[in-house]
Amino acid sequence: MMVGIVGKPNVGKSTFFSAATLAMVEIASYPFTTIKPNRGIGYFRTQCVCKEFNVKDNPVNSVCVDGVRLIPVELIDCAGLVPDAWQGRGLGNQFLDEIRKADALIHVVDASGSTDIEGRAVKPGMHDPLEDVKFLEKELTMWFAQIIKREWPRIARTVEAGGSDLYSLLEDRLSGLAVRRKHIIEALKITELSADKPTRWSEEDFIRFVDALRRSSKPMIIAANKMDLPFAEENFKRLKETGYLVIPCCAEAELALRRAAEKDLIKYVPGNSEFEITALSGITDRQKDALNAIREKILRRYGSTGVQEAINVAFRDLLNMIVVYPVEDPEKLTDHYGRVLPEARIVPKTTTARELAYMIHTELGESFIYAVDARTKRRLGEGYVLKDKDVISIVSARKRA
Repeated sequence: MMVGIVGKPNVGKSTFFSAATLAMVEIASYPFTTIKPNRGIGYFRTQCVCKEFNVKDNPVNSVCVDGVRLIPVELIDCAGLVPDAWQGRGLGNQFLDEIRKADALIHVVDASGSTDIEGRAVKPGMHDPLEDVKFLEKELTMWFAQIIKREWPRIARTVEAGGSDLYSLLEDRLSGLAVRRKHIIEALKITELSADKPTRWSEEDFIRFVDALRRSSKPMIIAANKMDLPFAEENFKRLKETGYLVIPCCAEAELALRRAAEKDLIKYVPGNSEFEITALSGITDRQKDALNAIREKILRRYGSTGVQEAINVAFRDLLNMIVVYPVEDPEKLTDHYGRVLPEARIVPKTTTARELAYMIHTELGESFIYAVDARTKRRLGEGYVLKDKDVISIVSARKRA
């Protein structure tokens, strides 16, 4: 699963991305700083089960810091979109194509209203950030519509001639956009349009369907950025009325904290509501004042900088992902090499025990016998649906994992 970071120019998308990944991308306050997409690894944060089991873990595919497990996830930062990007304005189609593989979106919005619809700097409060939400929705919907419309007459005729069903034809047409059959079914259900008579759809019906399909296949949250600036608090409340999940955010503060932690000036875990200054002799008064300002204006007011929370919400709430811990020995919680809780996997909430076995190794799935719950030592059948923080051992005809 991959999450895309989107929005208009100059709202802090590259800062958000850099803070989330510590990748050194170019950051500047002018439109189209990011011309090519930046892919990087962020982290999904969860409470590790090591504390519950009172063990010292040995993570292999992730890290554990003071009982907080940080699991790698893929993020993509795309260049800023401007109005009519779907028609090619501002290299719009190229930018839109960069997010076609994204399964969910984090829309970074300038909550202070200090950038106009084109991304140009204005005085805080001069622009309504709700307009940014509307414009991005339109751009993505019209982009989807443009792609579908190229083949729509043929698709509609084929369906009504009995050559195939609408679900299969659209799924095939939109496979490159990470659109799946379930998204098409959901969009048709929402719009109450007939899947058997698409030639009878009006232009308005078609756009309603495409909009519902976009919402279903590219679910989105809003990262209300620049919460440290005037007018942001008022606009944050208004953004919540859009119906989206909205996370108060200050990407610059998160980037400052992570860079300070990287230099061992502070002790800070992404997503924490506090940090500890550890290098009292190596930190300047100016740095100390800046860190204290972050503590007072952001952390104590909102509980975090919002960057890590936005990533967590995208994977947990939009994509319905959970964390499971596969082990070979359910007694010692170890793998074949004796490493304790070595792996934490992010999987869909509907994942079964056998499906987890296939994710680990094809042979393990094919020779699956049963699974074991490390907490209860109870045997679990192939259809057992995993729960968040399950610690599971797979027993197969060949091996365990």
